[in-house]
Amino acid sequence: MQVYQISIGAVCKLVWPHDRLIIQVLDDSTDLSTRELVQEECQKWSNKGRNIHYISRDNRNGYKAGAMKEAMDLDYVKKCDYVAIFDADHEPPPDFLLRAIPFLMHNSDIALVQARWKFVNANECIMTRIQEMSLNYHFKMEQQSGSSTMAFFGFNGTAGVWRIQAINEAEGWKERTTVEDMDLAVRASLQGWKFVYIGDLKVKSELPSSYKAYRYQQHRWSCGPANLFKKMTIDIIMAKKVSLLKKLFLLYNFFFARRIISHNVTFLFYCIVIPFSSFFPEVIIPKWGVFYIPTVITILNSIGTPRSLHLIIIWIFFENVMSLHRCKAVFIGLFEAGRVNEWVVTEKLGKALKTKQVSTAAKRSPNKFWQRCLFLELGMAVVLLICALYNFIYRSNQYFIFIFPLSLSYFLMGFGFVGTHIPAAK
Repeated sequence: MQVYQISIGAVCKLVWPHDRLIIQVLDDSTDLSTRELVQEECQKWSNKGRNIHYISRDNRNGYKAGAMKEAMDLDYVKKCDYVAIFDADHEPPPDFLLRAIPFLMHNSDIALVQARWKFVNANECIMTRIQEMSLNYHFKMEQQSGSSTMAFFGFNGTAGVWRIQAINEAEGWKERTTVEDMDLAVRASLQGWKFVYIGDLKVKSELPSSYKAYRYQQHRWSCGPANLFKKMTIDIIMAKKVSLLKKLFLLYNFFFARRIISHNVTFLFYCIVIPFSSFFPEVIIPKWGVFYIPTVITILNSIGTPRSLHLIIIWIFFENVMSLHRCKAVFIGLFEAGRVNEWVVTEKLGKALKTKQVSTAAKRSPNKFWQRCLFLELGMAVVLLICALYNFIYRSNQYFIFIFPLSLSYFLMGFGFVGTHIPAAK
């Protein structure tokens, strides 16, 4: 419940004329006690004079897209020109609107202003430090370059302000994928709208610190774009309001290279081709593929977070393990397999770890070791260990120097020795 109270309070403190600011809190929680606490927090701010509305649903139809669609259909929302969106664990600075809205007010062709995320729990564990490295690269490089060169990037789903006219022209929120934010951004871009990314406008947010939560999040972030790519390829090709260059950017750079090929290459090449080449002496992999290109990619990713440069080796092996789940999610999205529309809310611990109650519960009901085992990771670990041993004994290319640590990484993550663990309540 802490995240709701923090974000509601932060949003209510935004500096903007009261008569021009409507605050709406969407609550999809099925827990009655949580709903009561959120409603109580909203009422507290309403008593202080804020124009705040609490909206709850008795179902989760369409998940976030469904909630946003219902919210946009309300009468008082239809009278507004812009909508700022924050997830429950995001805390904007008080001057957020003063710094974001002018871009929309003075540029009629801009549909979206996106702020950057600032991670409040990056130092919680090694896993959150690694996430910070990857996401800093995403914001500092990918979002900034997309904004500067093509006036387009994928909406991050939160910490952004939309022009409602652009949402309406793009046919609103759709529930067809688990990346409704990216879906809306692509459709708005095909209508000729432009986006602006503000790198120095930072919104506090929280990283998932349990490996289970991170796996679910990465499945959604990898499966959704692949599924959207399949559904929007023809629309992008047939779009009449954007240039051929932008179509190529969307199809190749935004979707195919970054959200399809990158995940497949990382897993298939580094976790399959290199290890299994140990059994086939006739397979010769050039050094530029094994060492030079990965070195360049690693250096580029480290630029965004220089303070974590000493963790770059850990980052490499962690990302290689995660590539297994991302690659699997991409194929699920492309072939619309069973979990294609699975939406699991990413668990954020908030202040839970600092509470006495959780500490006491951890002592009374510790997690059983075998309950933390992940057999997919452990299976890959065994296979890689066999490849490493064979390479060490029979081959001279010394790939075991890479394969042994990779196998160890799969073992560590398979046995649950990553992230933060919270005991399950009895």
